[in-house]
Amino acid sequence: MKKTYKIEVDCANCANKMENAAKKTAGVKACTVNFMALKMNVEFEEGADAKAVMQEVLKSCKKVEEDCEIYL
Repeated sequence: MKKTYKIEVDCANCANKMENAAKKTAGVKACTVNFMALKMNVEFEEGADAKAVMQEVLKSCKKVEEDCEIYL
């Protein structure tokens, strides 16, 4: 399953950090962050609970970029 989330991030480098953190999160099959559109596209592993996984993605992203936001 794929979902798109609106994000808030200050720079392209920070967006790249968010993308890398999300990719390392359990339950995430693939992730791309578009800084210009301020969107995060996430593809989840089969059977993964998208809401629970996104809570972990947000925690991971906050560790690398504390000012970021993902609108779940």
